[in-house]
Amino acid sequence: MTTETGSPRIRAQRTLKSPVEYRGVGLHTGKDTRVVVRPAEAGTGVTFVRTDIDDSPVVRADGANMKARQRRTCIQDGKAEVYTCEHLLAALYALGIDNASIEIDGEEVPGLDGAASEFYRGLRDSGTVDLKSPRPVYSVKQPIYVRDGTASLVALPGAGITGAGSPGTSRLSIEYHLDYEARNGTTTSTRQIAMFELSPESFERDIAPARTFVFEHEIESLRAAGLGKGANQQNTLVMGADGPQSNSLRWEDELARHKILDLVGDLANVGCDLDAHIIATRSGHSLNMALVKRIQEEREREQEQGEAPLASGLDIRQIFNLLPHRYPFLMIDRVIELEGFQRAAAIKNVTINEPFFQGHWPEQPIMPGVLQLEAMAQLAGVLLLRKLENTGKLAVLWSIDKVKLRGAVVPGDQLRIEVDTIRAKPQVGHVRARCKVGGRLVAEAELKFTLVDA
Repeated sequence: MTTETGSPRIRAQRTLKSPVEYRGVGLHTGKDTRVVVRPAEAGTGVTFVRTDIDDSPVVRADGANMKARQRRTCIQDGKAEVYTCEHLLAALYALGIDNASIEIDGEEVPGLDGAASEFYRGLRDSGTVDLKSPRPVYSVKQPIYVRDGTASLVALPGAGITGAGSPGTSRLSIEYHLDYEARNGTTTSTRQIAMFELSPESFERDIAPARTFVFEHEIESLRAAGLGKGANQQNTLVMGADGPQSNSLRWEDELARHKILDLVGDLANVGCDLDAHIIATRSGHSLNMALVKRIQEEREREQEQGEAPLASGLDIRQIFNLLPHRYPFLMIDRVIELEGFQRAAAIKNVTINEPFFQGHWPEQPIMPGVLQLEAMAQLAGVLLLRKLENTGKLAVLWSIDKVKLRGAVVPGDQLRIEVDTIRAKPQVGHVRARCKVGGRLVAEAELKFTLVDA
């Protein structure tokens, strides 16, 4: 269903009604792991909490945190990482569950049935709750293309949001072309094509049961790399010259369907509903990650140019209500994106009229890096001070770590400031921040604040 202008209708964010627990062995580590998926506030997104590490670090499912790992999806924040999370993320995305806090006592999400059916059933049976915040939607307007050798992914314009009969998931359709050549007589050539429009019903019926697979000739190298310790014939298809060993396919195109399952889980890291048609050819997790990052870059570019509708933000008057800063030291012109208390993005239009350019430097004006840090700190203050319990507080900068100044900011640039919450407590805030110009990273840092009475 679309609006009168033809743009996809924005739905309400969702979380699950009650916690869901899973236990099982990791496909690669072979370790037993417990996972508890809990409801979360609007705007917090999907986060993993490593309960087995001191201070229980939080890792947000986001394209910025995706890391390249062999044969699995990995998200990492600092020293904490979580991998093989794609099947759980796919189930959450298919059900339109946008906010969840996932406690996990190890680095790898359990493999369970080698697919997503068990994850899906548990979340479905919990039910969902609508929250009082809109879910961002990104509609692909022109092709977005990534390629690695003979593997490729292209995201094309979609067709809006599905209407009656659907709980509001995006109209995302995926077409996968699988093509494996025969090798040393251990496998036959395998070519499959599968295509589905994603909905809760099609995901549960046609995608979620598709199991992970490995070709017989790959087993030795995977074991040498320390992978596949938890794989068995129940959760993994071993494909040989005569088909799956000691098993049978659920569909003739089960391998291509599993590739679609993995792709849905990786696309969940974009952080919004997608209105797109995606054509994948021989792609895997590393190329999926590249597409996620390209989609996020394109979305940012459109927001900076005012092409994309913003679901949330703050104008300068609202910023005045939260921050004590005034001319000439207010470094934020507008907050263009807010996701609860977890993430914010803002812009600062850098002009030659800035007073600091009179001395830094008249012959070659460059915005001081310390003022970029100040812009990050001010946006972090906006994010932290929006919490009700922090009303009447000031966010006083306590420490700055991991500072990197990567590029010059000059008059005419539009500085995009982004802040992600690492930890927020009644007296202390910890954030990761960065500044970009035209999608190019120019500065980044981690900031800690003490919240004190005004």
